[in-house]
Parts: sequence; C-alpha cells; structure tokens
Amino acid sequence: MSLTALLLPTFTQMLTALSGWLTKAQAQMPQSASEALLSARLAPDMFPLSTQIRFSCVQAYEAAYRFRGLDFPQSIDALLDEGRNGGETPGSMSDAFARIAETLAFLNALAPDALDMDPAAPMVHTLPSGMIFDLTAEQYARDWVLAQFYFHIITAYAILRKEQVDIGKIDYIPHMLPYLRTH
Repeated sequence: MSLTALLLPTFTQMLTALSGWLTKAQAQMPQSASEALLSARLAPDMFPLSTQIRFSCVQAYEAAYRFRGLDFPQSIDALLDEGRNGGETPGSMSDAFARIAETLAFLNALAPDALDMDPAAPMVHTLPSGMIFDLTAEQYARDWVLAQFYFHIITAYAILRKEQVDIGKIDYIPHMLPYLRTH
C-alpha cells in the first residue's frame, strides 16, 4: 500500500468524523456550553479540546509537506501557535470548523500519489525540544504520523464524551458504514 493510499483517507475520514462530533455537540447543548467545550481537558496538564483539534490538523499538514519534501508554510507555524495557546485562547466553534474544513480542502487538492515515496527513504524528524528521530518514510508514517494524529483525534473524542456529548462508536467510524452488511 502506498503512503498516500494509507494516509490521505485516514486523515480525511477522521477529520470528517471530528467535524461531525462537533456538529453533534452544538446540536445537543446551548451555544455557550458548546463554545465552552473548546476549553475542556481530560486532565489539568493536558491541552484542551481546541488544541487537540488544531494539532490533528497540524499532523495532516506536516505529513503532506514532509513527504513531498517541502518546507512548512508560515500557516502551519501559526496553527501550531494557536494550538499551544489554546488554553488561554481557545477560539470559537466556528474557528474549529474552519480549521478542519481548510485542512480537508488542502488534503482533497493533493494528487492521488502526492505522498508516495520510497518507504525506505531516510527521514529526520526534529522536535522543538531538540530530540531528533532518524526514521525511514515508512517508520515515520507508521510510528509518528499515524500515532500522533490518532492521539489528538481520540483525545478530542474522549474530551467530548467526558463532557457528556452523546457520541459513540458509530460516530467514530462513520466511514465504515459503506462496508456494512448484515447476516
């Protein structure tokens, strides 16, 4: 399976699901309560929902730029800063929907083979803390990109559940419904 075939549908399906969860949250509670969700956290030392949404988007952008050998545009740094400051400035639900929609539009505009490269190609991933990971493209996709993306997606899901938003497994995997058959 190519990296594009693995990553693009994953990002698209789960970001679409995330947007659906937020839509359900808005429908289930007064506007002030749904806006307050953006500041909700699982634990005091974790980032809030607003950051989980932004960082989910960042992971998709980051992979798309790295696999195409391109430098990150300023917009990714701005999104990272928004996420890092999400506790103090969570933004609005409109902002959250906009970030997701912008990311989906970006992903949908990529060529069908945009992220394909030699899976054994070396990739260096440097964190702001100074830690450096030497990986292959396959390892980077499997062990970093997907793990980080799903961490932020599932943390967003867990925050919404903790805050009593009525979502469940079917909301997590709506992309699976076309494959469903009965006995």
